[in-house]
Amino acid sequence: MGASDPEVVPWARGGAAGMAGAGAGAGARGGAAAGVEARARDPPPAHRAHPRHPRPAAQPSARRMDGASGGLGSGDNAPTTEALFVALGAGVTALSHPLLYVKLLIQVGHEPMPPTIGTNVLGRKVLYLPSFFTYAKYIVQVDGKIGLFRGLSPRLMSNALSTVTRGSMKKVFPPDEIEQVSNKDDMKTSLRKVVKETSYEMMMQCVSRMLAHPLHVISMRCMVQFVGREAKYSGVLSSIGKIFKEEGLLGFFVGLIPHLLGDVVFLWGCNLLAHFINAYLVDDSVSDTPGGLGNDQNPGSQFSQALAIRSYTKFVMGIAVSMLTYPFLLVGDLMAVNNCGLQAGLPPYSPVFKSWIHCWKYLSVQGQLFRGSSLLFRRVSSGSCFALE
Repeated sequence: MGASDPEVVPWARGGAAGMAGAGAGAGARGGAAAGVEARARDPPPAHRAHPRHPRPAAQPSARRMDGASGGLGSGDNAPTTEALFVALGAGVTALSHPLLYVKLLIQVGHEPMPPTIGTNVLGRKVLYLPSFFTYAKYIVQVDGKIGLFRGLSPRLMSNALSTVTRGSMKKVFPPDEIEQVSNKDDMKTSLRKVVKETSYEMMMQCVSRMLAHPLHVISMRCMVQFVGREAKYSGVLSSIGKIFKEEGLLGFFVGLIPHLLGDVVFLWGCNLLAHFINAYLVDDSVSDTPGGLGNDQNPGSQFSQALAIRSYTKFVMGIAVSMLTYPFLLVGDLMAVNNCGLQAGLPPYSPVFKSWIHCWKYLSVQGQLFRGSSLLFRRVSSGSCFALE
């Protein structure tokens, strides 16, 4: 998933947020998208409704169980379950923080080590920038091992706030009216269900993103202080005071719009693509017999293959869409640190941008809209100041 993850990535973004964009990000996005394309098996032929008679109403899914049903996250178990999700999210966030930290420093253009000469698949000499592991070793040399976790505290608070917000919204606006997509549905009905559930997930994602964004801004600024060795942003409370004093209330929401747009595009793109692929490309023309038998020659094979394809469609679509939405993540993170008094947000590292659109256009002209999307094989771009002798 990416340098921004308001929730446990995504798919835990699914979030592939993604490996490249998602870190995080990607995070965050996949978790919001998960579950839209879940499909249930048809009942055995003996119990199948006649085509001319209306089908019985779908049974409520496990996530819509009420307190009396003993479902997960309901009744007396709700506080415990929510605390468990917060704890798991904190663990994942802490473990992935060094990866996000290095990604952010690359995004702002901080390259403290010279590139090395290597060869590509065609045997030509190319310049490669340090990989994540080399970059992480450099940070350890400068700040020690604890330096890899700079800015972790506000990020943990941001992710916890996002998780609690989503849980609270589900209680205030329970998804009782949202039906799971079933392979019994026709195209129009299944599409309506996907649109309804995606709209619900989009609402939760946008609200949690807006509430957690101020802490995300603080986390980003704490991390980029590595570039200029500043100590302007240290604690969460002192950082809140500095931002409010220097930039006002709007200073807490710089970079929010591109992040919101990236979340919305990710959710709709991932869910709709997965839905149409499952609807048009996955073959459901198999006989549903007890035990999931497909046909006499190869029992169960067709049904199992279709089920397996559907289970991976959302994951693959999440990775693909997170790569396409990575520029939104990059622009949002750059705007969060731009012109805030830190060296990483001022020339020569970055111009002072008038808006996120100005930032997008600048990166597009420079061919840098995907800067930081790769952390292993990082070739020097043609517009870089590095050159082969």
